[in-house]
Amino acid sequence: MLRAAALGSRLWGRAAPAQLGSRFSAAASAVPAPNPRPEVAYNKIFINNEWHDAVSKKTFPSVNPATGEVICQVAEGDKADVDKAVQAAKAAFQLGSPWRRMDASHRGKLLLRLADLIERDRAYLAELETLDNGKPYSIAYLVDLDMVTKCIRYYAGWADKCHGKTIPVDGDFFSYTRHEPVGICGQIIPVGHLIQKAAAESNLKRVTLELGGKSPNIIMSDADMDWAVEQAHFALFFNQGQCCCAGSRTYVQEDVYHEFVERSIERAKSRVVGNPFDSQTEQGPQVDEEQFKKILGYISTGKQEGAKLLCGGNPAADRGYFIQPTIFGDVQDNMTIATEEIFGPVMQILKFKTIEEVIERANNSKYGLAAAVFTKDLDKANYVSQALRAGTVWINCYDVFGAQAPFGGYKASGNGRELGEYGLEAYTEVKTVTIKVPQKNS
Repeated sequence: MLRAAALGSRLWGRAAPAQLGSRFSAAASAVPAPNPRPEVAYNKIFINNEWHDAVSKKTFPSVNPATGEVICQVAEGDKADVDKAVQAAKAAFQLGSPWRRMDASHRGKLLLRLADLIERDRAYLAELETLDNGKPYSIAYLVDLDMVTKCIRYYAGWADKCHGKTIPVDGDFFSYTRHEPVGICGQIIPVGHLIQKAAAESNLKRVTLELGGKSPNIIMSDADMDWAVEQAHFALFFNQGQCCCAGSRTYVQEDVYHEFVERSIERAKSRVVGNPFDSQTEQGPQVDEEQFKKILGYISTGKQEGAKLLCGGNPAADRGYFIQPTIFGDVQDNMTIATEEIFGPVMQILKFKTIEEVIERANNSKYGLAAAVFTKDLDKANYVSQALRAGTVWINCYDVFGAQAPFGGYKASGNGRELGEYGLEAYTEVKTVTIKVPQKNS
């Protein structure tokens, strides 16, 4: 199966495993010192195992979000370059081609080799990731690159295990299924709704989408307050708030609301914002100027609509796209900052009274990507997790991911699933083969 995938850039919007929080300081000490000015060795388009200029010869600037300076010019692909890539993929997928005839186990070996090469160049790739999108280098090294290699190795193990079934159909027949590759697949990171529309108008093209979210994070009054505050902070502010599944609607039960708010403000004010290559930095710049301005616009809208700005709300530096960790209290469900995905370091805290109330409010969203509940009562946790309309629900944790577990959303948060065995379904067709079985020798 052929799959055009940029795993590193796809996973950058995902959060770290929650367990990292308690181990991060120790792990960070083992991170090699970064080179803040890594050489950009490749800036062209990779097609058919070769680097190419764009057919149009056009380029676009890659900008360092920490400084606003241009890192380099990158080849700007368009339809002509996509056509070249598709033709190369068609040739590889042709019946009888070396790729089609390659043993499945050997494909697994190639994936394992890729993972080994990524691990070999882990520091360099983390440096490029930080330079290009502002993510703290320690996070890029410890989280992003780790997730990429684990994901590749997980699917390397699946390469020779995509088997079908034998089926006892009626009559003198032997029936079995084969899981065959869909064929050439394209992956595009943004503009999911446009892709969905184009697919619907184009020959019933299959499409899977992992889109945005406005994920509720529910803090019950019996939650471990220290842990809930830290995890809610992590759920929202990780990756500069640029996570599709960020816990961006923090619902807090009324009898612990004020304590939770006070502690959350204290935590946000202590968050270290600055140079992403500095090992002490928790939050780097937003990914680009457009996102920077969009987030500040949402902050302005929040104030205009009556939410109470408790801390932050302004740029955090004279240059670069840094924003102060920001918290709004007294947020109402109908406010723009409570309904639209901000994709930035802006926390919204809402108050609730009963479980039934918060479930209804949490589900009253066009999104359904993720959710969480913090409580010491297992019965409450099970009740809430089953009632929430979301593709992933975390209990007493947030942003726990594994290559083995599927990820995807309900409603406007997308369709289909990534990762785990479920993630293979989008890339395979099921073929039924039925054979007439003679009942006597000729």
